[in-house]
Amino acid sequence: MRIAGGVAGNVVPDECVVTVNFRFAPDRDAAAAEQHVREVFEGFELAVTDLSPGALPGLGAPAAQEFLAATGTEPTAKYGWTDVSRFAALGIPALNYGPGDPNLAHTRDEHVDLRRITEAVDVLRRFLA
Repeated sequence: MRIAGGVAGNVVPDECVVTVNFRFAPDRDAAAAEQHVREVFEGFELAVTDLSPGALPGLGAPAAQEFLAATGTEPTAKYGWTDVSRFAALGIPALNYGPGDPNLAHTRDEHVDLRRITEAVDVLRRFLA
């Protein structure tokens, strides 16, 4: 969220602009998400400048099942938007996979342990072989 307005601390601003990044789960479509935001901000001028749908992963696709078997792990939710959404909108099953910790993404502590990179490369090789 971002709030901006005014030109100085001792002046009553002529406007206040609130930017909201509403992220929603893939069980809610884009229209329902926009409607929710409009309801929350009813009575205020609202401009939607970007709207990206969530995406249910294509876990049922045979290639996804093979990839999951190669990882030897259970799938977990990925919080945050990725290009998987674009693939899902086109009917192409896709998964997020990588060595990073999504909870550290875009933070000061964001990093990837080299061992996890090596493990991810091994999984990809196993899957592709």
